[in-house]
Amino acid sequence: MLGIPRRYAHFVFGILQSGLTSAIAAGVASAPALAQGRFLAQWIPSWLLAWALMIPVVIFAAPVLRRLSERLTRA
Repeated sequence: MLGIPRRYAHFVFGILQSGLTSAIAAGVASAPALAQGRFLAQWIPSWLLAWALMIPVVIFAAPVLRRLSERLTRA
């Protein structure tokens, strides 16, 4: 384990979640490149760009979305 302090768990979660989500989305968007044999060449830069853009969105939006979901649901 890296030993990252627990107080940074929100940021670690945001980085991991945004990486996974952007990887899947970039894969779907790059699917047409499979027929040309260029999937990885198109997917990797697309994923890196999407991940760089999504990290701040996920980190800053997650607390707001968590509060909103708690207001929209009941115990």
